[in-house]
Amino acid sequence: MTKVPDRGSPRSGAEVLVVQNTPGGGPGRIGDWLRGAGLEVEVARPFAGDLLPGALGGRALIVLGGGFMPDDDARAPWLPDTRRLTRRALDAGTPFLGICLGGQLLAQVAGGTVRAAYGRPEHGSTEIRLRPAAGEDPLLHGLGDTVPAIERHVDTITELPDGAVWLASSEACPYQAFRLGRCAWGTQFHPEAEAARIAAWDPAGLTAHGLDPADVLARAEAAEPRAVEVWSEFTRRFARVCRD
Repeated sequence: MTKVPDRGSPRSGAEVLVVQNTPGGGPGRIGDWLRGAGLEVEVARPFAGDLLPGALGGRALIVLGGGFMPDDDARAPWLPDTRRLTRRALDAGTPFLGICLGGQLLAQVAGGTVRAAYGRPEHGSTEIRLRPAAGEDPLLHGLGDTVPAIERHVDTITELPDGAVWLASSEACPYQAFRLGRCAWGTQFHPEAEAARIAAWDPAGLTAHGLDPADVLARAEAAEPRAVEVWSEFTRRFARVCRD
């Protein structure tokens, strides 16, 4: 097994630890944008045997998506350690970004509710509506009333934790983005996912939900320039939060 080192202080500037939960669910363009902003990005792949550190040691934390519930410890036995790191990030005011499963995990750790296979699933490029509170959010302010983002989920946050700032919704899913405290964000959507990633999705899974795989890909490709504009700026702002 490979151990992800618990190094304490970042080597230079700030550092980000990314927890990847599935082989195909890496940090994608968010990793590239963070590195472009001058941050060191370390990816832990516990599904492949990497051990998560006991402490963050000053690193920001990003938890990516995966086809699990936040407490699906039998299928994903690293989730207890992921929850502990998330709790430590919250308690210490350490920058945190949870994406899809990561956002659901943040909500659950802080006292919110997540339900399996609940509501209407979302797949492909989706219109995300930013709520009034997003106008004062460090990551989302000024990005527009609506923004496109790729979705791929059947599980859903049904209740935000006490004190959460509700930032975004969609037609099918009310809790698309939220913030806890000063610098912990959760999203249901995937800002890291490029439209091209949809081509690798199982077409049978899309047709089972009444979707045309070619149409899902085409809509995401059409929205890609705007998505890159929005989520690259979002990521640069998160990098500034990490440095600060």
